[in-house]
Amino acid sequence: MIVLAHGRNPEPAPLSMAVDRSNPDAPLIRVTGDLAYTTAGPLRNEVDRILAELPPALVFDFADLHFIDSTGLGVIVHAWREGQTGGTVIELRTVPRFLETILDLTGVAGLLARPVTDNGPDTGDPAERPVAPA
Repeated sequence: MIVLAHGRNPEPAPLSMAVDRSNPDAPLIRVTGDLAYTTAGPLRNEVDRILAELPPALVFDFADLHFIDSTGLGVIVHAWREGQTGGTVIELRTVPRFLETILDLTGVAGLLARPVTDNGPDTGDPAERPVAPA
């Protein structure tokens, strides 16, 4: 017998974050709960505030992350993209296994491993790299 759930979808666990600026060269954001469509806005806003200060690094700690959806993943990619523009390296710490798998499957892990360049994101494609004058 197959039982299908009817009614409302379960609400995501609230997202909370704590920002540690004790190291101004690498502010740390600890993320707790569900990073999903309905909860990602405040984190993205905080990422933008921090990256506007152009720190050398921005660190995320996901030790207490319970769930992430594509919007949450988009916040990480957004941080990387904006970090590339401002010369900020994005670091992930204490990544749960489920998030590690998602980052690998989607290619985001490889994206985060790319070095910050002076001319914007290094796409890895030689055709898109700037050519030095002769």
